[in-house]
Amino acid sequence: MQSLTCIAMATCIPAGSGTLQFRVTNCKGNGCRKIALVSDAPIARFLQKDLSWSKAVSKVPQTHRCAFSAPPLQKNQKLFKVISSCKVDGPTRCFDFSVVGSGIAGLCYALEVAKYGSVAVITKAESHECNTNYAQGGVSAVLCPSDSVESHMKDTIVAGAYLCDEESVRVVCTEGPERVRELIAMGASFDHGEDGNLHLMREGGHSHHRIVHAADMTGKEIERALLKAVINNPNIFVFEHHCAIDLLTCQDGSDINCLGVDTLNTKTLEVVRFLSKVTLLASGGAGHIYPKTTNPLVATGDGIAMAHRAQAVISNMEFVQFHPTALADEGLPIKPTKLREKAFLISEAVRGDGGILYNLDMERFMPFYDERAELAPRDVVARSIDDQLKKRGEKYVLLDISHKPKEEILSHFPNISSTCLLHGLDITRHPIPVVPAAHYMCGGVQAGLQGETNVKGLYVAGEVACTGLHGANRLASNSLLEALVFARRAVQPSVDCMKSSSLDLTASNLWPRPAVPLSLESNVTDRILPMTKESRTELQAIMWNYVGIVRSTMRLETAKQKIGNLEAKWEECLFQHGWKPTMAGPEICEMRNLFCCAKLVISSALSRHESRGLHYTVDFPHLEESKRLPTIIVPSSTVNGTWSSRQLHKQPMYQDGIKLCHNTIHINR
Repeated sequence: MQSLTCIAMATCIPAGSGTLQFRVTNCKGNGCRKIALVSDAPIARFLQKDLSWSKAVSKVPQTHRCAFSAPPLQKNQKLFKVISSCKVDGPTRCFDFSVVGSGIAGLCYALEVAKYGSVAVITKAESHECNTNYAQGGVSAVLCPSDSVESHMKDTIVAGAYLCDEESVRVVCTEGPERVRELIAMGASFDHGEDGNLHLMREGGHSHHRIVHAADMTGKEIERALLKAVINNPNIFVFEHHCAIDLLTCQDGSDINCLGVDTLNTKTLEVVRFLSKVTLLASGGAGHIYPKTTNPLVATGDGIAMAHRAQAVISNMEFVQFHPTALADEGLPIKPTKLREKAFLISEAVRGDGGILYNLDMERFMPFYDERAELAPRDVVARSIDDQLKKRGEKYVLLDISHKPKEEILSHFPNISSTCLLHGLDITRHPIPVVPAAHYMCGGVQAGLQGETNVKGLYVAGEVACTGLHGANRLASNSLLEALVFARRAVQPSVDCMKSSSLDLTASNLWPRPAVPLSLESNVTDRILPMTKESRTELQAIMWNYVGIVRSTMRLETAKQKIGNLEAKWEECLFQHGWKPTMAGPEICEMRNLFCCAKLVISSALSRHESRGLHYTVDFPHLEESKRLPTIIVPSSTVNGTWSSRQLHKQPMYQDGIKLCHNTIHINR
C-alpha cells in the first residue's frame, strides 16, 4: 500500500483569512513518521454580513489512495445483521460507510447510502435508545396551503435571534416537506384530521399550524418505521452496545482524513475497529453535562468530543436549549420511587394547543414577559419560568390544559396523560407541575450544506451537527426536520467520496489500539468507577449552578476553574490506580467526553459578550449587532492539554482556539 502518515496537527483561522493554516508537529507511534510540512487548504470565508457561515468548511479534496477490498457480507439469524470479523491485529470490520448513531439522521442516511455500498450502524445501547425515540412534538414542515416557506423561514430566524444561516434555513424549509412525505411513504403513521388530511399542530414560535405528529409520541413512530426498513435492508449491519472511543484520522498532505472509528463492545469488553471510506456522525447531543435533562443516558456528547479531538471545527456551543416544561417530580401527588435517569418532557405542543403557565398562586405570568405569552420561543419561556422560580423561591410552575375538552386532551397527549396519571395526576382536571431541563445543543460540529466537515471523509447530521439552521435558539420541531434534510443532503457527497476512495485492510495498523483494562484488579476497578460516577455528578452540578439559563462572567469563570480542578483530580486518581491513557472503558470514555463538551460550552459562553437567544448573561444583557456572528472553535496550538482533549492513539496534546467575530482566544486548560 502507499504509505499514509499519521501526524499531529494544529489548525487556526487567522483574522480576515480565507484559509486554514496547518502547523505540523511530531507524532510517535506505529505507522507514524516525522514530517515537516506547512501548507494551506482552501476554506470558504466565514460568516460576513450575510451570515452564510454554512459555507465555512473546507471543500472535500481528493483523498489519498489505498487499495480497499471489503469482505463479503454475512447475514445471521438475529434481528439485525452482523458482519463477520476481518481480523487484522485484533477485531477489525470494514465497510464502505460507518454511521455512529441510530436516530433519525443516522438511519435515514444509512438507508440511502446502502444503495451504493455496505453500511455499519454503530449504536451505544439498543438501536431505539436515542433522542429521536423520545421526541414528542413532531416535525415542522410547510404542508398547508395557507402556510409558506417564507413564513417558516421567518419564524426560524426570529426564534434563532437572527444568528441563523439564511441559506441553511432556506434549504431546510424548502426541502422539508418532501422529506416528510418520504417518511410517510416509508410507513411512518402520523395523525390525520376528520377531513382526511394530516393534523397539523402549532407550537411556540410558529406563526402557522405546521407540526406533523403522531399523538405525543412522534419520535417513537419515526424510529419504528426507520428501524423496520433498516432490518429489511441486506446492506445495513447494526452493531448495538458499541461505544465509540475515537475517530481514526491521518494526514495526507494538507488534509485530515477520517478512516473510521474505534469502538468498545460494552457486552464483551472487546475493542472493535471499524475501517470505512466515509464516516457519518449522528450521535446526538450532550444533555448529560447537566443533571436535569430530557435526553436519554446515551447523550454524553461523544460525537462532538470525538470530532473536536479529530481536529474538526466546532461552533456555537454556548447555545444550550433548556426546554421550559419538563415534568417536575416535586409537584406530583405520587412521587417517583427512584431518581429518573432523564426528565420526562411535557411537549411544546401542550402550550401550542392552548396550555397556560401559572405560578403556584395560579397567577398567569407569561404575558408580563412577552406579548406572545405561552407561544413565545423556548428561550424566552425558559428564562421567564426561571425568573419566576428565583423571585418566588419555588421549585416549579404549573402548566394547565384542563380547560380543553377531555377527549381532545387524551387524544392529543396520550403519553403525557398516562404518565402523569401513574403519579396520581389527571391532566384533564389539574395543572401539570413543570420546570426547565437541558434539552438540545444548538451548537456542534460545524457542517456545510451537505453535512461536510473540514475533516475529509467525515460528515455530520442531527444534533451533533451545527448547520446554522438554529442560530442562537432552535425553533420547536425543527430538529427532526433538520436531521431529515441534512442526512439526505450528505448522501451524494458521501457516495462520491466513497467511490473515489480506497483503503487497505493493513491501514488498521496505522493506529495503536485502545486497551481494555483487563489487567487491573477488580478492587482497583471498584474504586475507579464510583469515583468516576462522583465526578460526573459533580460536573453536572457545576454546569447547572454556574452555566445554566442565566449566566455571568464571574460564574462562568468559576465553572471553568472548578471543572479544570475536577478533571485534573479525576485524571490523577485514574492514573494513580494504574489506568493508562490508552485504556478505554465505557464510563471513562463518557466522562472524558462530558468534560470536553462542558469546557467547550463554557469557553464559547465566555467569548460571547452579548445576550442572544439561549445565551443570556447579566454582564452583557443586550443584543449587539456587531457580535451577530457564530462562535468558531478550531484546534490551535500544540501546548499541553488534558486527556479529554486528545485522541487515545495520538501522543501530542492540543489547546483550543476560539474565534468569535475576528478575535482568537486561547483557552488555558
